[in-house]
Amino acid sequence: MIQMVPIGTVDDAAVERLLDVAFGADRHTRTAYRLRAGIRAIPELSFALVGDDRLLGSIQCWPVRFDADDGTTWPLVLVGPVAVAPDRQQEGHGRRLMEAALTAAAGGPPLMLIGDPEYYGRFFGFDAAATALWRLPGPVERHRLLARGAGVPSGGGAVGPRVAADAAASQQSHDLYRGRPAS
Repeated sequence: MIQMVPIGTVDDAAVERLLDVAFGADRHTRTAYRLRAGIRAIPELSFALVGDDRLLGSIQCWPVRFDADDGTTWPLVLVGPVAVAPDRQQEGHGRRLMEAALTAAAGGPPLMLIGDPEYYGRFFGFDAAATALWRLPGPVERHRLLARGAGVPSGGGAVGPRVAADAAASQQSHDLYRGRPAS
């Protein structure tokens, strides 16, 4: 039986092995990893699929922010990576993981990801309409920089990790995914 569980209940090393198999050992050089530098995934939005006595898939969501050129700051949630064991792909596991994260994120800040626009647009409502002028800490194919949700910021600005200076600010950072404005 396949079960959806909080990712925190799964061994971190198993998640890392799955990500290596799914995306390659060089995955840490990608722009999405630069966006996640120095922050922890949001536990309430990150899940794993387990079955057959092993990890079959995982999804993680991360607290990031958009610093607009006009000086305003917007909390965002970076979705991904979504990984499924190669021998269990094409069984709907990735879609199930995405649906769990999207359901858990409902009512929170806008979501963003770097991914296939045809897939994420068709099934999950992500698009590149507002992201054309967003700057990231590395290269990105513009058509793959996608967002969804009420209040997706548009215009110029930089996307980066929401890094907290102390424990109280760290908790506030994780609470921001519920849509509280940044101070």
